Amino acid sequence: MTKLRTNSIARSIFTLGITVAMGAGAGAAQKQAATFGPANPFYAPSALPFQAPAFDKIKDSDYQPAIDAGMAEQIKEVETIANSAESPSFENTIVALERSGQLLNRAMQTFNCVTGANLNDALQQTQSYEAPRLAAHQDAIYLNAKLFARVKAIYDKRTTLGLDAEALRLVEYDYQQFVKAGANLSEADKVKLKKLNEEESTLETEFMNRLLAAAKDGAYATTDAKALAGLSEAQLASAAEAAQGRKQPGWVIPLQNTTQQPIFPSLTNRATREKIFENSWSRTERGDANDTRAAIARLAQLRAEKAKLLGYANFAAWTLTDQMAKTPEAAIHFVDALVPAATARAGREANDIQALIDSQHGGFTLKPWDWDFYAEQVRKAKYDLDESQIKPYFELNNVLENGVFYAAHQLYGLSFKERKDLPIYQPDVRVFEVFDADGAPLALFYCDYFKRDNKNGGAWMDSLLGQSKLMGTKPVVFNVANFEKPAAGQPALISYDDVTTMFHEFGHALHGIFANTYYPSLSGTQTPRDFVEFPSQFNEHWASNPEVFAHYAKHYKTGAPMPAELVAKIKKSRSFNQGYALTELLAAAALDLQWHSLPVTAPLQKPDEFEAAALEKTHLHLDAVPPRYRSSYFLHIWANGYSAGYYAYLWTEMLDDDAFQWFEEHGGLTRANGDRFRKMVLSRGNTEDLEKLYSTWRGAEPSIEPMLKFRGLKDEAASK
Repeated sequence: MTKLRTNSIARSIFTLGITVAMGAGAGAAQKQAATFGPANPFYAPSALPFQAPAFDKIKDSDYQPAIDAGMAEQIKEVETIANSAESPSFENTIVALERSGQLLNRAMQTFNCVTGANLNDALQQTQSYEAPRLAAHQDAIYLNAKLFARVKAIYDKRTTLGLDAEALRLVEYDYQQFVKAGANLSEADKVKLKKLNEEESTLETEFMNRLLAAAKDGAYATTDAKALAGLSEAQLASAAEAAQGRKQPGWVIPLQNTTQQPIFPSLTNRATREKIFENSWSRTERGDANDTRAAIARLAQLRAEKAKLLGYANFAAWTLTDQMAKTPEAAIHFVDALVPAATARAGREANDIQALIDSQHGGFTLKPWDWDFYAEQVRKAKYDLDESQIKPYFELNNVLENGVFYAAHQLYGLSFKERKDLPIYQPDVRVFEVFDADGAPLALFYCDYFKRDNKNGGAWMDSLLGQSKLMGTKPVVFNVANFEKPAAGQPALISYDDVTTMFHEFGHALHGIFANTYYPSLSGTQTPRDFVEFPSQFNEHWASNPEVFAHYAKHYKTGAPMPAELVAKIKKSRSFNQGYALTELLAAAALDLQWHSLPVTAPLQKPDEFEAAALEKTHLHLDAVPPRYRSSYFLHIWANGYSAGYYAYLWTEMLDDDAFQWFEEHGGLTRANGDRFRKMVLSRGNTEDLEKLYSTWRGAEPSIEPMLKFRGLKDEAASK
């Protein structure tokens, strides 16, 4: 996942990592605010290479005064543009807007990084104080009538100005964003919109705060070793270390942000699996201070109100106007088309698992907390493949340097050098300088892979500094994940799913690293949701490429390559459990679209009832296959910018599989193919219509057939 920003001008305003409650914390942050001046590390661009953040000099108390000063400075810049006596021109309006907000950008991009990956109480207080102020700041720009009049004047005569293609794209994009944000509303309706935006920001803050606390409280703790039967020594050591970190006896299994938990394939104690699943499933639905249901019900309602005010039938219709899908009907049709094949395969998989349970005289019906445990046994039986056989060949650092980096070198000529001289925000973080094929410095790459209680769930990419020829900046990007941290002195052995995650997030990083645009608003990953996941999911394919795989899949003790027979088993099992995997994604995507297709006339929803009805309506209510994210802990759609957009993971899977098919047809892993993809896709950002960009590179419109082939679902699709 890449963290999304919702607009071009206020690109520094955070749509993620808002993890705090409003109220007393906000007041505390306000009182703690320091005077902003030259001593603040955000006062001027960093003097470090690539303008990397000086984490060794940044104090928690530095953020709020820098953010406040940054907002004030940008408002002055915007007012100067809006009130200019000069006739509106591309340079004095559009380019001037691109140059605005540099202080705010510096502060917010670093703030977003540390609050997502290394949150503490002081940063929470600052977030709670700034969340509604940042929403109001965005409105102050987009709802400025004089400013919009200038933007519209340029838009109306854009084809007569002699602009190059990128500049023309920027004018059209900015105008669209102003209109989408409500610039055409009456003054009275603008006041209403500002109130809705402020409430939405506050509720997102409340949701994130409760979710983070709920995930922490939902961790499974025990002092009974029998409850953890089946776990390896490394897993037990990690659980013991997690308990020590919380100053608790015994063992602690922290929750991941997904419904299912990665520990399930190993746990032989069914009661423990059920308890952990229940902790996960109900983490935000316990009627306590961490319950999110009231917040999401109101969020859905006020988003519908906002869409109606802006002239749309529902929030999905409003938010998809600048996406590749264009309409919720197109997104829903795409999701619906995949349901029959996915659920048919999931049903067959469930039958196989139930048969195994019955053969072992289990005496129970398959439940969600059983799926991964018995699916692993089915996989072993079908493919003679055991996860414990695989992990010793996937040591994290080796995967990174000899897998992820190696593939980037083979495709694009990149090389990497670790920079231990640059400051970091947490000891687990590593920094690499990225060099182009000609040896020229290209970017900085930070990676932070291990789970912490103060880190948001999941995995993501974002930028500490974006590329722009206008601003003279090069990319500084980072990847964050939540892999199980090994006990001290032990190797970090990861699953093949984790390997894929590393390749995925680095695909996002490459999208940022290769950015080669003039204007920052169109640079790198600043593309629609249903395109931004394409480069990342495409990069996953190289994890299984024979040449790349052989280069990194080596035993952490001996350095021996993975035996050919084990490699063959992995390849053979690649389509295993794909019915389940696709169904849980489709269920989450369907929930998202159903929530955000509610009309303004719909009553305040009861989330549990709404969720059950939505899954039933979309034929995705399978007892043993829960959605990947339940509504009440669906971080992507309530606070991470993917509202009405979770379908994008599947939409872009269609693109990435289709793209990989092109690579296979043209020689696979070659510099020529990589350089062409970089030049025509990865470097282009949002500088032209993305459907056209893709089809120009591909030579054809994307097809869904490769997606079904790679998931092993072609037969099911053909039978429907």
